[in-house]
Amino acid sequence: MVSRVGLSERFRIDSCGTYSGHIGQPPDPRAKEHALRRGYDISDSRARLLRTDDFVTFDHILAMDQGHLRELQRLATPPTRDRVQLFLDFAPHLPAREVPDPYYGESADFERALDLIERGAASLLIAVRKELR
Repeated sequence: MVSRVGLSERFRIDSCGTYSGHIGQPPDPRAKEHALRRGYDISDSRARLLRTDDFVTFDHILAMDQGHLRELQRLATPPTRDRVQLFLDFAPHLPAREVPDPYYGESADFERALDLIERGAASLLIAVRKELR
């Protein structure tokens, strides 16, 4: 979305986890398949673990669910704790507050997660563009 609006050079976007068990692994094949159907090639992505300097490097540290939100808040230092937010807080118009992990689900669960991510990302982009002004 950032690329489509010509702002790639203004943003540094990354993804990471709080669990070290998947470090270096590519996304789940089902996630790659569903993302590619929507025009997102995530095949070069690799799992990485959250680093303490991420709290300083990034203006927003976003959790997909309440469990991860609590973990991120626990790991953040007081000066950076306000950077930690729930991703879908940027999309209060949506009925969901969390993006459910589709890993143990079926195809429809991956589609639902992508629906929420796309809608949340669109709202996040609007909010972040306002911060740039």
